[in-house]
Parts: sequence; structure tokens; C-alpha cells
Amino acid sequence: MRKLALRDDILMRVEKPARYIGGELNMAKKDPASVDVRFCMCFPDVYEIGMSHLGIQILYDMFNSWEDTYCERVYSPWPDLDRIMREEKIPLFALETQDPVRDFDFLGITIQYEMCYTNILQILDLSGIPLRGEDRSWGDPIVIGGGPCTYNPEPLAPFFDIFYIGEGETSYRELLNLYKRSRTEGESRRDFLRKAARIPGLYVPSLYDVTYREDGTIAAMEPNCGEAPERVKKQVVTDMEDTYYPSKPLVPYIRATQDRVVLEIQRGCVRGCRFCQAGMIYRPIRPRNVEFLKKQALTMLDNTGYDEITLSSLSSSDYEELPELVYYLIDECRKRKVNIALPSLRIDAFSLDVMSKVQDVKKTSLTFAPEAGSQRMRDVINKGLTEEAIVQGAWEAFQGGWSRVKLYFMLGLPGEEDEDIAAIAALANKIAAAYFELPKEQRSGRPEITASTSFFVPKPFTPFQWAPMGTAEYFEQRRRFLKEKMGEQLNRRSLRYTCHDAATSELEGIFARGDRRLAPVIERAYRKGCLFDAWTDYFRPDVWDETLVECRVDKNFYNYRERDPDEIFPWDFIDIGVSRQFLRREYERARQGITTPNCMEQCSGCGAAVFGAGICTRDRKEGHET
Repeated sequence: MRKLALRDDILMRVEKPARYIGGELNMAKKDPASVDVRFCMCFPDVYEIGMSHLGIQILYDMFNSWEDTYCERVYSPWPDLDRIMREEKIPLFALETQDPVRDFDFLGITIQYEMCYTNILQILDLSGIPLRGEDRSWGDPIVIGGGPCTYNPEPLAPFFDIFYIGEGETSYRELLNLYKRSRTEGESRRDFLRKAARIPGLYVPSLYDVTYREDGTIAAMEPNCGEAPERVKKQVVTDMEDTYYPSKPLVPYIRATQDRVVLEIQRGCVRGCRFCQAGMIYRPIRPRNVEFLKKQALTMLDNTGYDEITLSSLSSSDYEELPELVYYLIDECRKRKVNIALPSLRIDAFSLDVMSKVQDVKKTSLTFAPEAGSQRMRDVINKGLTEEAIVQGAWEAFQGGWSRVKLYFMLGLPGEEDEDIAAIAALANKIAAAYFELPKEQRSGRPEITASTSFFVPKPFTPFQWAPMGTAEYFEQRRRFLKEKMGEQLNRRSLRYTCHDAATSELEGIFARGDRRLAPVIERAYRKGCLFDAWTDYFRPDVWDETLVECRVDKNFYNYRERDPDEIFPWDFIDIGVSRQFLRREYERARQGITTPNCMEQCSGCGAAVFGAGICTRDRKEGHET
């Protein structure tokens, strides 16, 4: 029987002790003494969020399929346990063996969003690992980061030994083999990192020096040794037919955010929305084989006991074999009494037919993401969705028995005017009005139309990476303006409005396009007690504002100014395939309100064809422009 790292009396004092005991269904079990490499995988947020992350499930399965490697997990202790661990000097531990994280060879941290940055320092601190890479020895794990935020890793650069740029299935085996050789041959930690920099997709920040101009912009970022490449190319799985996917996903004892089987049907997106980082960094679109998905779905359901399965993709409607897969799953899941969740669908006749079949008993709400209220702004962001299509989709949904619709929008988009904001309220009103066109006998009370807004944050590797971001004060003014407009609508009793926090978005913007000079800000805010910044109850904007002032961070420099077309960005050393020239061209088209066709309609020459995968190779075979 495993000995737990926490005493019973401590487990009785904390919320949800099951977060810390491990032993979940399908948990990997190995003898640590029988492996060469111990890898601790970390999601720097609470257990329920981390257990819902598909990327960790895939890597966990991959690592543990190797005989020489044992992969375990760790998540951020909730504030109640954090306090106890500090008071009683209990080192942070992995769930599988309950061994201290500091005893591992690697600590791999997935970085999914900017507001988890202080939690990363919490993980290091509670583990007894020096916060900065320069202070570590072979007695400490190699700290490696992955995930979408590594497409601008610079604000976190001093805290990591390595960043993995791209999809994790490609280069980890080579890295672990190098580690084993380096330890066997008695090489220094520095020598290991220099050799690791030669592996495709690995960025070792200590091997690069950054210089700045008088105006604060970057003058140059250059390698300080021969092993480090000038540019790091993202790693892409080119063959989705033969890649790792967990047949026995971990099943937690407590309800996770995604408490279901997750079936990834494809990677990438063809849509080209100009605000969307994922749509650019995950190009090209690469579908999985439909027969593999059918088999995998049933295998995972059998091995987990879940009563729901969700199809994961940035745009599920663009999976060309979706009807065959979905109708197959409907038949199989009906036999097993399993629900099917279908996010990221366009609301069209097929989608509504499918949803009516999977929601026979209870019609839950439908979700639309127009992102902007006016057609002008939807053209600016290249959304590719007309008001007519939105209202028609809602009308067909109402005819099918739905009465609740959620609408997602952004405030503060480049070039936004008052009439674009007012158009959000007008669109919500038109959708509510469509419901009342139903015969009275087909209605079930009033409709509930919820308009939810977040604030636009410019992200690296998007056409809007040059764009200024609105201030928190501007966002708040936009929010009040829209709330007033919602209250003026004829069908206002059927409308609801919710909004994201402006202060959080402002800080997210600073880190999203920030550089290495922000690392002291993160560390100082952490020392002042900032933790779980993505959680409204724990976010402390006053402390962050105070820290930004103390560290002399100019919000205007990081957030509010228009970038020069030729400015060197902190992330320019990363090659994602999609070219800077393409992104700039898209920015200019946005300013002119000109849309760009999606990848299925016409190739726009973004550059992702360099990977020789997915839709790019099909276009070449069919003789399309590349």
C-alpha cells in the first residue's frame, strides 16, 4: 500500500482531499527503481482543471508506454493546503508515488494561459527547486515548459531550463535519450542544455542574449553559443494516423471540469480568424482517420466508465467525415446510454439534426460565437459569419425545440466603433424576436438569450499582434455602454448580459506580448502573495498594479501602442511555419475590412505548407495554389 505524503489530519482539514491522494482509475504504476528517467508532469492550476487537459493525458500515456520512463503528475495545491505545506515544511509531491517533485529528473509544466504564471513559481517554490534556472544544479529537475504560452515564453524565460515549442509527441524521446547519456557520461548540466538546444523544437533561454534600444524595443536576440539555433522551429505531428492517444485515460475520484471522454478528431483550423492564436499556431489542419476514431471512442468508454464523450477540435464542423463519425457514435452511445457533446459546431441543418438526436430528452442551450455584433467588424476579424446565417440558425434551433442561446462576443477589437457595440444588443434582440415568430403552442415560455463578452487581447502570431489593446478604463466604458443598449431592446426581458473582468484582461495582455524584463514582476507579485490569478476570488489587481509601478513597467509600452511593422518581437525567434509576411498582410486586410477565404476554399499562402501535412498536401495534389 502506498504511503501518502499528507497525514490523515491534514487531509481532513483541506477542501477535496481527493486532489492529493492519487490512485485514480488507469493511473500508471511502476517501480521507480526500475526506470532510468522520472518525469513529473505539471498543470499549474487546481486538480479539477488540470485533470481535464487532454495534452497531459496524451503525454502521460506516451511517456509511460516507454519502459525506461515513469511519468507522474502534480497540480497546484489549493490555497488551504498551500498554507499548511508552508507552515509544516512539507515538500510538494507527485500523485503516483507521493515522492517529492524535487527527486525527479524532469518537471514538465504545461502553460495554457498567462494568468497561471505565479502558480508556476508556487510549484517550484513548494518543491524546493530554485526559481531561476541559473541557480539550479544536477540536484534539481530539468524544468521544461510546453503549451500555447511557449509561443512567447520570454516573460518566464529565467524560470525555465527548456521550452518545448510545438506538439509533444515528436522530440521528447530524443531529449530523454540525451539526458540518459549526459548523466552516464558525467557531463555538466550546462553541457546537457547546450546539446539539448540542438534538438528540433527545444528552446534553451539561457543560451540567448537580448539587447534593447533606447525606446525599449528589442534591438537583437542572439545565441551566445554555437549549439543554439537562431530560430526554433515548432514541432508538428505530420501523420495523425500513427500517433499516441490514450486508450485508458485517467479517471478522477472527484468531478473534473471535463468529466468525460475526450476524442480529438483533428488538429488545426482552416478559418483564419485574425484574433485567434490557436488558429495560426496549430496550422496546418490535420484530421484523424474516422475508423481510428470510432474504435478509440468505444475503447475509451469501455476503459473509463464515463457516460459522456465530447468531440474535440477548434472547428468540428470542418472535419469532413463528421457525419459518418457522429451518426455512428449516436447509434453506439444510445446502446450504452452515453451522452455526446459536440462543441465548436456551426449551427446548420446537419448540426441541429445531430443535436436533436443527442438531446432527445432535454434541450440544453446552443452556443453561437459571432465575436462581433456588426458585419463590418466580423469582416475585420475575418469571422466568415453573416447576420443572416446567425439568425437563421437560431430560428431553426427554436423550431427544433431549443429556447436558450448563448452568444459570445469580444469588446475592444481593432477599429471598433460605438455602432459596432450597439449591434451586439441589436443582434441579441433579433434572435429573441425570431423565437416569438413561432406559433404560441410551440413556445415554452420566454427565450433566454445570453450575450457574453470578453475583452480583446492581442496575441503573438496573429495578424493583430501589431494592434494596440484597450485600457481597463476603456473596456469598462464599453461594458457599460453595451449594458445600456441591452436594456433598450424591445425584447430586453429575454436578454441577459455577462462580461469578463477588465483588469485580468489588461494583465493578460502585458504578459502575452511581454519580454524577459517582466520576470521580476511575476516573481515580486508571487512573493507578495499573488496566486491563482485566473480565479476571480483570488485575483488581486491592487497588488499587481503596485508591483507594476515598483518594477517601472509601462503599460502603454506593452499594451496600448501600435507596433511598428518592422519591430522585433520577443517571439520572433520561433518559426511556426505561418510567415510574418502573411500575418502582416492579414493585418492590412483587416484595416480595409477585406475578408480572406478559408483554407478549404482557397490557399492563401500562409506558409504552413512547409510542414508537408494535412490540407496543405492535399491542395498540392489537387493543384491548388500553395
